[in-house]
Amino acid sequence: QVHLVESGGGLVQSGGSLRLSCAASGSIFRIDAMGWYRQPPGKQRELVAKITNGGNSNYADSVKGRFTISRDNAKNTVYLQMNSLKPEDTAVYYCHAEGLITTAQVMSSKVSPSDYWGQGTQVTVSS
Repeated sequence: QVHLVESGGGLVQSGGSLRLSCAASGSIFRIDAMGWYRQPPGKQRELVAKITNGGNSNYADSVKGRFTISRDNAKNTVYLQMNSLKPEDTAVYYCHAEGLITTAQVMSSKVSPSDYWGQGTQVTVSS
């Protein structure tokens, strides 16, 4: 069973910083990409940043230069360093694992990459 567990959300003043972490647990063989999405109140979920297994990353235009995504492949963990936070960054932030293959799939030769979501962590930026 695979789980994504996020941590690091909270309340911060405008201009402040937060660091989100997301650890994928279970018998994981490989994860193609890990990323962060967010859903502001009353709006749709949107991509914030994503990083591939090889270290290539991309960001939403609204966070470029302020947020940095990083990844520890050995720990199946992804981080999001958020600096210069603005009230419009307020949202529930969700961790996402894309193209995850479990060890059991490899052992049984029945590889079927799947996507997983974390439960979400609230980030609130006060003005």
